[in-house]
Amino acid sequence: MGNDMSVILIEKTPNGELRHIEERNWSMNMVAALEHVNYLVVKGQEYETIEGRLNVDEGKLELLLVRIRNE
Repeated sequence: MGNDMSVILIEKTPNGELRHIEERNWSMNMVAALEHVNYLVVKGQEYETIEGRLNVDEGKLELLLVRIRNE
């Protein structure tokens, strides 16, 4: 698997639906940083991390996010 991990970002919308935002490889430093952060900025949009799941079968980290409304 090398030094990268595939991370899937999933948004939970206000009506409860799940929307796939993106999947990309993260360095192990970025994965380790999740221990210290609650918010992510993706494509200029800020999200709060709700929970994470390690999918051992697929070797992927799945993060559930909610969009932060910037007004």
